Amino acid sequence: MFGIYLKRELSRRKKAALVIAMGLALGIALVITVNSVSAGMQQAQDKVLKSLYGLGTDMTVTKAQAAPSGNSSDRPKFDFDAKSSGSKKQSSDRVMTQGGQTLKSSLVTEVAAQKGVASAVGSLSLNVVKVDGSFTQGKAKSSTSNSQGGPGGQGGSTGMPQVQGGGASFDVNSYSVAGVDVSRQALGPLATSKITSGKTFTSAQTSAKVAVLSKSYAKENKYKVGSTLKISGTKYKVIGIATPDSSESTTDVYLPLKQAQTLGDAKNKVTTIYVKATDSKQISTVKTTIQKNISGTTVTTSADLADTVSGSLSTASNLATNVGKWLSIAVLVAAFLVAALLTSSAVSRRVREFGTLKALGWPSRRVTRQVVGESIVNGLLGGALGIALGLGAAYTVTAISPKLTAELGSTGGSGGPGGMGGPGGPAASAAKNTVDIALSAPVSVTTIALAVGLAVTGGLIAGAMGGWRASRMRPADALRSVS
Repeated sequence: MFGIYLKRELSRRKKAALVIAMGLALGIALVITVNSVSAGMQQAQDKVLKSLYGLGTDMTVTKAQAAPSGNSSDRPKFDFDAKSSGSKKQSSDRVMTQGGQTLKSSLVTEVAAQKGVASAVGSLSLNVVKVDGSFTQGKAKSSTSNSQGGPGGQGGSTGMPQVQGGGASFDVNSYSVAGVDVSRQALGPLATSKITSGKTFTSAQTSAKVAVLSKSYAKENKYKVGSTLKISGTKYKVIGIATPDSSESTTDVYLPLKQAQTLGDAKNKVTTIYVKATDSKQISTVKTTIQKNISGTTVTTSADLADTVSGSLSTASNLATNVGKWLSIAVLVAAFLVAALLTSSAVSRRVREFGTLKALGWPSRRVTRQVVGESIVNGLLGGALGIALGLGAAYTVTAISPKLTAELGSTGGSGGPGGMGGPGGPAASAAKNTVDIALSAPVSVTTIALAVGLAVTGGLIAGAMGGWRASRMRPADALRSVS
């Protein structure tokens, strides 16, 4: 009886039911769109942080760069022999540690022993400035001039010798080098890259003169697997080409950690300690523990790095989080109120119907149940339409894939390559690293469940108001409505 009557009443009031459903649908569609876009921006931000932070890395431990003393200078110096002829090329490399002060390698073990730390790996970040080219020597020539003087009116004088020709032509190339702990490559600078040609380091290559190059650096300098890379007079065999998981990696050359320490004259030193926590929910606690027990270090988490992300990605994320959230709430409240008012208005036009039903013996709770049932059906219909509209909007955003810009500024600390503040990274200099990210709008099962819950809630609110009004009607109201 309940189902038959419900179906008949909804069929009779198709337009009113459709208006109520569409009002709810618009609110639900907006909620789905805002949630999916927010999820897409979160994924985009995670992608940026992952590319800079390191796969599996929860935090990094570094030491801020000390202010230079008055008598010291970190400016690179290059010495060349200017007596060489132009046919002989000259080359000089300047290798410098990058990313803050160096830390003792023993600190890696100390950090790993802290409560809440699952593993810790040290890395050394270097910057190599290579200058090569040639000098061309000039030639000294003397000039002779004639002038009148002496008997016969003739005389001569020899001018000062003048150097003609000569010069120099040099090319300057700067690239980053990361020292990798070959025994634990799953954590550290090489963890964010995939070997696409050749092979990676083995645990036996602790002191081997081998190198892995980034794909972009190898292509630019025409290196391939088997080539020889020369840094500061030392030759390294290229055994692999690594392609980063995203285009934001700043490391060009990877060497075994001991080789990098020898190259940078930093024996038993590291610039960055990559840390993985045992529980991702306790990262802030682990950070506090490390800072308390190991003084003088800077601990930077992914949350700290996220605070440095600016640009259109950050702006859009804030817009979706703040404005989008409140806009969704406002639209939903408006949709629920409209649905409730329309349902209440429809009940007012059914005085004769409900009055007659009560005269026939229907109790108030049965009348209320009837109105609530109709409202829930309207809400579910609105939910279905809202989900369809929301999915359509999310699909459109994904298909268009608008580009957002993320600017990564300094966190105040410094880190290693592939991690926070690697060479050329955000904490290595004041300059910002700009990254373009394509926005997507994924719709999760949770979002769909939320939409269904909102649809039922909207129906219940509308039904509650309409049912309350219907329950207050008396059989006499039906007689008064008869003309």
